[in-house]
Amino acid sequence: MNRLRQMFPAPLLTLIAGLIIAFIALVLLIGGVWLAALGGSAYYLVTGVAMLASGLLLMRGRMLGGWIYVAVVFFTLLWAFWEVGGNGWALVPRVVAPVVLLVLVLFAMATLSVRPHRWRLALASSAMVILLCAAGSAMLGWLNNARPLQPLPGPRWTMTDPAPMQAGADWPAYGGTYSARRYSPLAQITPANVGKLKRAWTIHTGDLPSSKRVRGTYGAENTPLKVGDSLYVCTPKNIVLSLDPATGKQRWRFDPKVSDDAIPYTAACRGVSYYAVPGAAAEQACARRIIFGTLDARLFALDAATGRPCQDFGANGQVDTKIGMGDTPPGYVSINSPPTIVRGVVVTGHQVLDGQDRWAPSGVIRGFDAVTGKLQWAWDMMHPDWDGYPPPGQTWARGTPNMWTIASGDEQLGLVYLPMGNAAADYYSSLRRPAENDYATSLVALDVTTGKPRWRFQAVKKDVWDYDFGAQATLIDYRSAGGTVPALILPSKQGDVYVLDRRTGQPLTPVGTIKAPGGGVEPAERSPTQIVSLWHTLRKPDLTERDMWGMSPIDQMICRIQFRKASYKGFFTPPTSDGRSIEYPGYNGGTDWGGVAVDPVRGVIVANYNDMPNYVRLVPRAEADKRGWAPRDQARGEIGGPEGAGDPQAGTPYAIDVNAGWRLPFTGMLCKQPPYGGIRAIDIATGKTIWDRPLGTARTNGPFGIPSMLPVTIGTPNNGGAVVTASGLIFIAAATDNLIRAIDLATGKTVWSNVLPAGGQATPMTYEANGRQYVVIYAGGHHFMETPIGDEVVAYALP
Repeated sequence: MNRLRQMFPAPLLTLIAGLIIAFIALVLLIGGVWLAALGGSAYYLVTGVAMLASGLLLMRGRMLGGWIYVAVVFFTLLWAFWEVGGNGWALVPRVVAPVVLLVLVLFAMATLSVRPHRWRLALASSAMVILLCAAGSAMLGWLNNARPLQPLPGPRWTMTDPAPMQAGADWPAYGGTYSARRYSPLAQITPANVGKLKRAWTIHTGDLPSSKRVRGTYGAENTPLKVGDSLYVCTPKNIVLSLDPATGKQRWRFDPKVSDDAIPYTAACRGVSYYAVPGAAAEQACARRIIFGTLDARLFALDAATGRPCQDFGANGQVDTKIGMGDTPPGYVSINSPPTIVRGVVVTGHQVLDGQDRWAPSGVIRGFDAVTGKLQWAWDMMHPDWDGYPPPGQTWARGTPNMWTIASGDEQLGLVYLPMGNAAADYYSSLRRPAENDYATSLVALDVTTGKPRWRFQAVKKDVWDYDFGAQATLIDYRSAGGTVPALILPSKQGDVYVLDRRTGQPLTPVGTIKAPGGGVEPAERSPTQIVSLWHTLRKPDLTERDMWGMSPIDQMICRIQFRKASYKGFFTPPTSDGRSIEYPGYNGGTDWGGVAVDPVRGVIVANYNDMPNYVRLVPRAEADKRGWAPRDQARGEIGGPEGAGDPQAGTPYAIDVNAGWRLPFTGMLCKQPPYGGIRAIDIATGKTIWDRPLGTARTNGPFGIPSMLPVTIGTPNNGGAVVTASGLIFIAAATDNLIRAIDLATGKTVWSNVLPAGGQATPMTYEANGRQYVVIYAGGHHFMETPIGDEVVAYALP
């Protein structure tokens, strides 16, 4: 001990500072050598050497050690501004930790000084450092404010809506109408008075997880309907409630008794559908009905007035949609999106549990009679000649692409627009059949009378990125040089936004191709080109090493090493089994199931989006088997984690392991620098951005899962959509900060917000009751977004 004391005779504070700096230096030195060998930045290697010298000298009581660290900080500032300029979030891991450590070093230097005012000087220097950090934080907030790039257009368009029921006093469909515009003509709540918005009522649905295991699956995602004098809500396990829209008082409740075993990856009920039987007397039972699907793949029809099952629909008010699908283990086949009803035909797809088995149950789409529940037709892409149930002894083709999300519909054209997913086993394509390659990751227009495809538009060739369409297509009237065209807006997970003629599927805005990188485990399968929108995209430029992030230089260095080790050739980099590959954008978008909102009067798209990469590896079958990765219905190891994190893809040579969002293993922070999500207003006439801003604050986010409670706009991941009103307001939750907010459509600025009792991963809606406008959201939280789980429906209105 005495010998150590002789070697390092510094005062205690200086010794501690030296030890800390030397330890950090060793980490930076080891990692810096690794990163430099991979062709990355030499900053960490150089800084590690300098900091090691600084730490050792401070431990020996040498003032030079402190000055070397001051020089390191000065060098770091120069390097940081050279590498990322004034990008506030990019500067955080480069600058904050070294500057905070500088305060400790300044006091350590004071213990070595003999000047009479050394402590006063140390305090003054530290205060200056703290003030500079505070000023930088303020500038960070200012930089994240939305700045309109061009003025918001005034009222200029008149768009007809082909839906039989319109949004206004009511909200009769998941997207407002089956045109999915998520627009309300109500204008009682305005940018001028929205600051007075208060909670009008709150109810508990009573649907909460029954165990810790089930809690890890809950994600409400529900948007209520309002028709006439009733509000209709469905819970994660498909309990349907009818409420008084002015008070929230429960009128009736129906529980289909879904077992926990039926929960797929997520327990969610995005919504129910409303249908009025033509010509039926108002007092007749089930003249108005609520039709919805369940997690165990049953289709129900309830009397909208009483909640009792409609006896004329199927068997006692329900139809088993698994009939004809063959083997369907619990949790494999579910309906979590509301059906679309066009010309009296209930069109539904279903979610097939991702990543389990190449020959999972079929992605067949079916149309049922809205009154009788009788199957009208079935579209099985592998058996296009089959009109009804499969012949005896046969099943619909297994493993085909499914529609897990929400269709939109055109009553006048008699078409439903299906956003199609991928064939089973998202990340391996060699076993797919031609029809699967044709229809996967496509928007398919089906004739609702026959169930036959009218046209298709495919966005990805031989998709191995899980880039299935998650969002509804939004129906609009599009003004072109040739006049007004019935059109639809189609957003994608890749961030591309397309405008198509909804009669033919022909693009009305420019579409092009890019050269796609090859390689991966199936080089012969990869298309040399891929389709992109040349009109508008939410996608950001390709990642670089400079985009790596964290809370400190060490975090950032680890992410830089991972970036350099991975296979990354830009957009559409194929997955590989030889180490990791980077998928950017990740499988959560771009745009996912929340879709977009459209102001049809001003001609403006409101699109919230995610901006995160995935860190991906195909795991050879032998390794996956050794690790116990087996399909859900078989004995398996404890995998956990988000979708894709240990999915077996049985029946293929590879399992798949996806680090969704690409997180650091210790702090849980994301490797890409913020923002991770945003919201944008787009002019439909030109395809130009009106404004763009990050969406979500850092209040519930932080290292090690500890909420920072900072009200700083960081731009968080988000799930759920927006609703836009005639008064020029956008209502949206979606982000992971548990806030619902109102955004001024003209400026992109938040003009009101409220803390929700749980996560708001659902699209809000708005309606009128007793002359008062309400905004309602289901605050149920979401396991995938790691927000608190709850069971409250919250309504807001002006006093």
